[in-house]
Amino acid sequence: MVVFGIPKRGGKVYTVVVDNAKKESLLPVIAKKIMPDSVVYTDSLSSDDVLDVGGFHHHRINHGKTFAQRQNHINGIGNFWNQAKRVLRKYNGIDRKSFPLFLKECGFRFNFGTPSEQLKIFRDWCGI
Repeated sequence: MVVFGIPKRGGKVYTVVVDNAKKESLLPVIAKKIMPDSVVYTDSLSSDDVLDVGGFHHHRINHGKTFAQRQNHINGIGNFWNQAKRVLRKYNGIDRKSFPLFLKECGFRFNFGTPSEQLKIFRDWCGI
């Protein structure tokens, strides 16, 4: 299963399960979530080549040579993946049909702070 993630401003993330890591699968997600002419930082993976043709200002950070370019880095999404893997590992396997929901739960937990903050959000959403 291929999962694609985009860090957003403010330290939040957006994730989605995609068919594959080819530009035909990634570009629609990118176009939906990133405004044209935006500056985008990625690592040196070849799957990120899609950004070279997407109307974005694409900068690569080669972690083999440097940690960051000035204040710009890609560790926010790396932090999310580490947390998501730690949470999902405890289930010792998740069926393919349910995996997108588990992934979205990881995104919610990452994006909405501490458990008490998450509970407050749930209460607001439910009107209790």
